[in-house]
Amino acid sequence: MSTARGAAAVALLGGLAVLSGCGDRATGDPVPTVAVEVGPQQVTLDPTQWCRDGEGERYQVTAPILEVSPDTPVTLEVPDEVADDGWSVQVFDEQLEEQIGEVDVDAGQAVFDGISTSDVVPPTYYLVVVQRADPDACEGLSGAWPVGFIRAGEGATTTTEAPPAG
Repeated sequence: MSTARGAAAVALLGGLAVLSGCGDRATGDPVPTVAVEVGPQQVTLDPTQWCRDGEGERYQVTAPILEVSPDTPVTLEVPDEVADDGWSVQVFDEQLEEQIGEVDVDAGQAVFDGISTSDVVPPTYYLVVVQRADPDACEGLSGAWPVGFIRAGEGATTTTEAPPAG
């Protein structure tokens, strides 16, 4: 990832405040994670932001970037507290600057497997799992969990890690 792209990724993940959430520093309770499975790869995502008990917090998180084969199913699994609120999968360009799509997942559904690595047109992109916001908590912010994808064999620039977010 180029320096300019890295800077853009950091800026956007920090800017996801309008989409995402917070955490609870006072209780020390762990923040929820999201599981991603793509072919044989399994990754656990930490949130960039989280909201609990009406208080928001941002986290220094490095979004994983996976090199994936074309036409491979992607499975995302969220914890019950995220599923209960409902959530979406937002699709961003390789610089995390432009949202190019979104798929809503019904409240109560913890697993989403309705996307493959070839469903997104650019060969390098990010998926961001975003919990539906509670308008009365954390000023309407909710949790967000990003993961990057590089589709192999399509001229994408490869890298194995993203800059820290937040």
